[in-house]
Amino acid sequence: MSGNTATHEVTPTARTAATRVRAPFSQSRAARELALKRSEFDLAVHLGHIRTRPAEAGGGRHVDRTEVERLRGQEGFPEALRQRVATVGTSEGSAIMEVTAARFTRLARLGLLVPVTFHLNRYRAVIWRYLADELREFATDAKNASLLNRPLPETLRGQLDTGLDLRPRNWRGRHLGFLLRQAGDPWERAGVVASLLDPVQISEIVTDPYERSHLSRFRPPPPAHGAPGSPAAHLTERITTAQEPDEIDLLRADLARAVREARTHRPAPRPASRHPAPLPGPDPHRHPDSHPHSARHRRTPAPRRCDRPRSSENPRPSENPRRSRGLVGRLFRRAT
Repeated sequence: MSGNTATHEVTPTARTAATRVRAPFSQSRAARELALKRSEFDLAVHLGHIRTRPAEAGGGRHVDRTEVERLRGQEGFPEALRQRVATVGTSEGSAIMEVTAARFTRLARLGLLVPVTFHLNRYRAVIWRYLADELREFATDAKNASLLNRPLPETLRGQLDTGLDLRPRNWRGRHLGFLLRQAGDPWERAGVVASLLDPVQISEIVTDPYERSHLSRFRPPPPAHGAPGSPAAHLTERITTAQEPDEIDLLRADLARAVREARTHRPAPRPASRHPAPLPGPDPHRHPDSHPHSARHRRTPAPRRCDRPRSSENPRPSENPRRSRGLVGRLFRRAT
């Protein structure tokens, strides 16, 4: 080999710069790169429009740079992406479907229109939001023309008269699908199912306290609405927790199955035992003299040394009471 061969050493600065270029984006940075609000970005992730992956060091999910480049290269970016995640409320939704707001609300309560998200206004009223694209699709479908232009069938009106409102339940089912789509670990899937049940239901299904503690690490937090313990937080908790008996039964069965699968995949961690292992007992086949604690190997204990000989089994009281010490001695001296 020629002596003129040159070698190029990669400096730490150059290596750090190259790593920074290849590093994925955080979700906040990816939202800015895609010209989306954070709420729009989160909804796009839930709908599967943006692919994310778990962070290598934990602490959330990241977006690869190649994924951002793919989305930026799509036709009509960024308006096309924004349109896919555009949501509307009751007034805008009824205008899209060309029906009254009352008809729109009745269709949503019957479960025919499924909300995708919600928030509370300052009066703690629930504002449901729907995908604009789904409303347009529903309105243009010929099978739904009678629901938009004619009186509702008597069976549907009877359900509404009983107070039926499937909007919270439909939102929970949709939200459950969003979260399960991102869960890759069996314990994560079990935690997602548990997030829609109250703690009493969970404790009845998962009786092991260590498994419950491990499961709680994977429970996604509910949407934040109001300070903890506030009326808004209690209302949000009611919306995000299963209420109907049949819904609860289905989730309980799903949770039991998910925990069994997670337990098989990886048992929940447990603390190390605090008690030392018991010492092995004597070997019954070993000769008595060969045992380390046999009479042959034991030493005769030295006689106890007494400081003062005692003439009888019960010692007499002290001849000089003044030598008594402590509280008893002082009381004795006062008496004498």
